[in-house]
Amino acid sequence: MRPFFSRLAGITENYLTRRKAVKRIKKEKQRAKNVVVDWIEAFIWAAGVVLLINQYLFQAYQIPSGSMIDTLLEQDRIFVNKIIYGPELLPGVGKIPSPIKPKREDVIIFESPEYLSRGPVFDIAQRIIYMLTLSFVDIDRDESGNPKVHFLIKRAAGMGGDRFESRRGELYIRFAGEDRWVSERDYIAERGFTHNLSRLIREDDYPAIEASGEVLAYRNLGLEAPGEITAAAGRSGDFFAFEPARLGIIRAANPHNERYRMRANVLAMGWYVPEGRVLPLGDNRDNSNDGRYFGPVKLSKVLGSGSVIYWPLGRMGFIK
Repeated sequence: MRPFFSRLAGITENYLTRRKAVKRIKKEKQRAKNVVVDWIEAFIWAAGVVLLINQYLFQAYQIPSGSMIDTLLEQDRIFVNKIIYGPELLPGVGKIPSPIKPKREDVIIFESPEYLSRGPVFDIAQRIIYMLTLSFVDIDRDESGNPKVHFLIKRAAGMGGDRFESRRGELYIRFAGEDRWVSERDYIAERGFTHNLSRLIREDDYPAIEASGEVLAYRNLGLEAPGEITAAAGRSGDFFAFEPARLGIIRAANPHNERYRMRANVLAMGWYVPEGRVLPLGDNRDNSNDGRYFGPVKLSKVLGSGSVIYWPLGRMGFIK
């Protein structure tokens, strides 16, 4: 037995000696390493961690416009929950499945259908810098130096099977499987949602908006508008009231024009939300580029849910 224990002691001693030697060599290499290299390695490590957090957990985002007033104000900085609906594997590439889907009235973030990407390498670099600086530095800018709107944040107002129509700026919903129209405001109040739908256009502005559409129609036809219509015309702030009024005059003058008929029918029918999509709308209805213009968004394009406002400090809190 004695030779066995002697051999075991020798093996253990050799192992500990080699281990100590490896640690000593590693420490000597660390001392000899350039300080700049240390900083670069630390930055790369931090950037990698930030990218993972940004891609799969939370993304910093700055509100670019007033389309979500009063829920979110322009320049608010928020964190978006990326894991809730299943994060993308890589920017713009696939999604990890999630059992949780956006619910009606959730505040969601999605890629703007109008955004033109510069490629995945630029997207990754932009997201790293954006997240490292808590959204204070954005290298993705347009020709004028303004940040490009890569992502939009709106409220999930419509779900698969819903139909919407606009009546002088107020929306009405016919839910999937139902045959009656419900005022969106009444629905929000009945369900106890706390967010406010902001309007910039008053009810008594609509006669002037509709008259403006009719005046433009006469001009499009090369005709002089009747004096009473011209006198009533004023502003043209609501496209979905202005354009039907314009098309009404043009269609009457061109009853066999198929293009005008189809366009008028589309506006009259409102918006239908197919299954597997969501209709995103801004809370500030008269100042929002949303699903009324670019249509319903695929659920696979919904990247996360608005979670927390972290800046300015006076507005810090959960997003509802």
